[in-house]
Amino acid sequence: MNDLGKLLVVVGLFIAAMGALIWSGFGRGWLGRLPGDIHYSKGDFSFHFPIVTCLLFSLILTLIMWLIRR
Repeated sequence: MNDLGKLLVVVGLFIAAMGALIWSGFGRGWLGRLPGDIHYSKGDFSFHFPIVTCLLFSLILTLIMWLIRR
């Protein structure tokens, strides 16, 4: 149970930190606009898929989880 408690505290702190960063406006200029993110617009239709941003978040979360399990 000790490991579960430690994991919950770390995840909670991470979520709080991410919330504070988003609330402060950090990343508003570049987040979702990285090179490789797909943006298509034609007339009234617009499609945006931030694939590189998703890959970056996945890499960061994978590294964090790897460090926690270590």
